[in-house]
Amino acid sequence: MDRAHNYWVATSRPDGSPHLAAVWGVWVDGAFHFSTGGRSRKARNLAADPRCVVSPEHAEESVVVEGVAERVAGHGELSKLMGCVSPQVWLGAPGPGPNPVFAVHPRVVFGIIEHDPEFSGSATRWVFGS
Repeated sequence: MDRAHNYWVATSRPDGSPHLAAVWGVWVDGAFHFSTGGRSRKARNLAADPRCVVSPEHAEESVVVEGVAERVAGHGELSKLMGCVSPQVWLGAPGPGPNPVFAVHPRVVFGIIEHDPEFSGSATRWVFGS
């Protein structure tokens, strides 16, 4: 997961319909971090229901992370994230301002390798504490 640059984030709209969007992000301390516009559909969806799904752009070695997003607001954690990646990953100034940063903490992770002969026996599921 940490080799990818682009990821898909799936959230639910208030009416329950799905929303899928591409984001840049980074894995730090066991959680996926990304920023988005404060008024974006992703941010509004996560404010109403923090459950989401994250997957890297490469499907040949698929990893699907079901988790719960929380807004990162602490200055220390934001500074650590800023030091981990290029500033282009973040949309503007992350934090309590207009462009929040979210941390998605995995609950259930699925992985599968699409290539033969691994395909039929490669599906794996991990469950993390809540």
